[in-house]
Amino acid sequence: MNIDTIRATLAQDKPTIGTWLQFPSPEVAELLARAGYDWVAADMEHGTFGRAGLTDIFRAIECGGAAPFARLSEATRLQIKGALEAGAQGLIFPMIESREQLNAAISWAIYPGYDDGRLPDEPLRENRGVGFCRANAFGTRMEEYMRERASRIFLVAQIEHIRAVDNLEAILSHPRLDAIMVGPYDLSGSMGLTAKFDHPDFQAAMRRIHEVCRRHRPLMGLHIVQPDPAELERQVAQGSRFIAYGIDSVFLWHGARRPALG
Repeated sequence: MNIDTIRATLAQDKPTIGTWLQFPSPEVAELLARAGYDWVAADMEHGTFGRAGLTDIFRAIECGGAAPFARLSEATRLQIKGALEAGAQGLIFPMIESREQLNAAISWAIYPGYDDGRLPDEPLRENRGVGFCRANAFGTRMEEYMRERASRIFLVAQIEHIRAVDNLEAILSHPRLDAIMVGPYDLSGSMGLTAKFDHPDFQAAMRRIHEVCRRHRPLMGLHIVQPDPAELERQVAQGSRFIAYGIDSVFLWHGARRPALG
């Protein structure tokens, strides 16, 4: 699986299902990739990843047949460059609340001379730094990588604050954005309703997000933290297409709990 296949799936209005990796273990990364997911995202915000270990994680994900993604801890120039140079095929930007934040993040993911979605009246932005790295075979395939892979990085904005919902029209209008992903815990927390997913105000915010997504090209997505096949079916039926399902730590916890006897 690669981002071209993922985009082709989405173009047919079919969902792409990935999962979340918090443990910096190549073995776990490969196992999740072999479990049938389209992509596996290294969670650099809540996981324990360092830049030095990302190459092994992404290599293991590719070995398992999935596309390697990075959920950054911050959408900064250094984090974006590090994840891409390690070989990420997709980036998930956390806590995007405005078009201005998204503009900066996407420009740092795009090499100079390639389209970063800048409008004619918008100022020039900083772009991705150019250098030899694992992603371009340590400089031996620089031109090929820039032409065929770097220009097609899959870009996702996480919607994790009610301010982002208020600015959603502007965020979704960015031409280089592929999808959004709702972070339900952070979004509900920003409303003073942490984990109260059945609250009418949270449900209203989710309906608004779905409605705005239907009017724009970037696709609706979200993270189903607690593995639940019925919830996955429900979200797909409601229109979600870019879905993270579970977390390695949650899978392990559900499977590892000691059974009660007697």
